[in-house]
Parts: sequence; structure tokens; C-alpha cells
Amino acid sequence: MSETYFATVARGLEEIAAKELGLLGATEVKPTFTGVYFQGNQELFYRVNLWSRIIFRILVPIQKIESHNEIQLYKNVYKIDWSRYLQTHQTFLVNCTGSNQNLNHTHFTALKIKNAIVNQQTERFNTRSNINVKSPDIIINAHINNNHCILSLDSSGRSLHRRGYRSAMGIAPLKETLAAALLDIADWDGSIPFLDPMCGSGVLPVEAALKGLNIAPGLYQNKFSFQNWLDFDSTTYSKIVEEAKNEQLSQLKAPIFGSDQDIDVLKQAFTNIAACGLDKDIKLNQIRLEEIEPPADKGIIICNPPYGKRIGNSRQLTALYKSLGNVLKQRFKGWNAYILTANKELSKQIGLRTSRRIPIYNGSLPCTLLKYELY
Repeated sequence: MSETYFATVARGLEEIAAKELGLLGATEVKPTFTGVYFQGNQELFYRVNLWSRIIFRILVPIQKIESHNEIQLYKNVYKIDWSRYLQTHQTFLVNCTGSNQNLNHTHFTALKIKNAIVNQQTERFNTRSNINVKSPDIIINAHINNNHCILSLDSSGRSLHRRGYRSAMGIAPLKETLAAALLDIADWDGSIPFLDPMCGSGVLPVEAALKGLNIAPGLYQNKFSFQNWLDFDSTTYSKIVEEAKNEQLSQLKAPIFGSDQDIDVLKQAFTNIAACGLDKDIKLNQIRLEEIEPPADKGIIICNPPYGKRIGNSRQLTALYKSLGNVLKQRFKGWNAYILTANKELSKQIGLRTSRRIPIYNGSLPCTLLKYELY
């Protein structure tokens, strides 16, 4: 039986996520602002949670109710049979987004929904579920839009961008989902060498290795929220997990390299790489940008240098961007390079002509992914 689901994604990655969903077998894929609607059966939405590299969460809509104000919201939430989704011994959490004229505080709206649910439980069963903020069994998502509230079950639990391998992070970390999206935008399929010359805590090399080895990122998750649902099919899920494990490659088609001049952040990269068992697949080096040499005669570079927004000062970074341009021009002929930046003035210091300029967001920060074809 096919159902409609909603995948939440970072701003600007909607079309990339839609393409990924199509490749995973989803139908009726329709991107919208910071999300994608799609259809599929239960097996498909298990598979999306396990395999998606771009999506944050998969929401399963329960009901759309009128909610002009708190009284109407409470009454309509109370009318829903919550025993279909939540048992009294299970803990839960309500997350709320959006607002209207009368419901303009997400915490207050979530509290009203919570009260309606536990009051229904108390009246029917003389007991109620407890709230668990850190690790609830069931997560209910409420989105207020105009005078309606869309209530959904969050099937993912912890955001899918939190793969589970990343215990050490730098000062301004790149989200795993954005790193994976950059690889897709660059059309890197694992067949040519990959290099991040400013790898920081290692997220780009790790995501490249996961893609290159065809490892489902969801395998690093301890548990998805849907595994607590009443209709959870453990046989189907176990089959999907086993298939994912069998589809992994034993070795990379081409090598993956990462380097950084800061030994402290490089130690973080070593920690993260070891946490996902990729220490034999990714080659890390401590080396200054000015001293780096191409590890192969052709390949792809993707890096996320400081922008001067959160790290450092833009004047101090001018020399870094000039050095990056010089190294690319002088030593990396035959390679393609992708540089993510939010600073137009700094990007000019690279001194190379771009073959493509792709607008993208890093969180709420508007950035540009610059492509350089090096000949």
C-alpha cells in the first residue's frame, strides 16, 4: 500500500534530495521549500531512512486539522485516536514548527498538543505516557500553516545528518548532508581520486568514502524512531539492512585523501574516520596548503575553506585564498576543483576563472560552490 511521506531537507537541497528519492524508488516526488513530498510503501520509507545521504527526517502525516486558536487545536487533537500511534508505556515528544495569528509560540502550541494527547490517555486508560526530551520512543511533529495544523509521526528520530560516527567536530563543521550533497553536485561517483586539502574534522573525506564504498549511512544509527511504532515490520527492516550490508564494496575504486595543516583538527578527523571503520580507506596527512602535491595525475578536489564569517578574519584569509589559487593553477592540471565559499571578495583572490557557479546554503548562510576546470 502506497502512502505519502514528507522529507525535510536543508534549504537549497530540495532538487538534489528529490533526485535521490527517485533513485531509491520513491514515486510522485514533489520538491517544495525545505522539503520533498513522495510516495511509497513501508519498505520504501524504511529504505529511505537507511540510505538517504541528503535528507534530515522522514515524516509520516497523520491528519490535517483546523487550528484557528488553542481551543480548536486542543479539541481536534483530542478527537484523534492516539492509541493507534502511542501506547501509554511509551514516552513521546511533540516538536512544533510554524505559526498563525493565535498560535505564534511553538513551545506553547506543542504543550497544547501534548495536553490533549495525555488527557485522552488518562480518560481512556487511567494512565498516560511520559514526556522524554532526549530520547523519546515516539516523536510527533506539528506544523502550523495558516489556520491548519499538520500532525505527523517522525520516523527518523535523531536527524539523519547525525550519522553516528562524528564525535569530534571543528569550530565551524560542515553538516554531513551538505557534504554528501556537494559530492552529488560535483558528480563524483568514486571512480576518480578525491582530495580535500583543508579537511578539518574530516566530514568530506568520510562522506566520500561512504559513497565510494556504497555504505548506507543509516547503518551507523543505533535505532530509528519507526522501530518503536505499533506497525513496525522487523522482518522487512532486517531484510533491507542485510541487503545494504551485502551491497557494500570491499575496497574503493579510487583513493580518497584528506589533509590539513592543523594537527589538532586532524586528530579529530582521525577519530571520526576510525569511528566508522574507514581508517584503512582514507589517507590523511598533516601538511601546509603551500606544500601539497597532487596524489594522482587527475581527480577531484572539494573543500570548504574559512569564509571570514565564523572563523578568522577576511583580511587574514586573503593570503590563504591566493595560495589555494596558486597551488591549483601550478600543480593540479588535469583535476577539477570545487570550492565552497560565502565570501565573494575572498573568492576573487583565487585568481582562476570559474566554469560554473552554483548557489547553495550552508545552514542559513548563502554560499557559492565554485567549479574550476584545471588545464
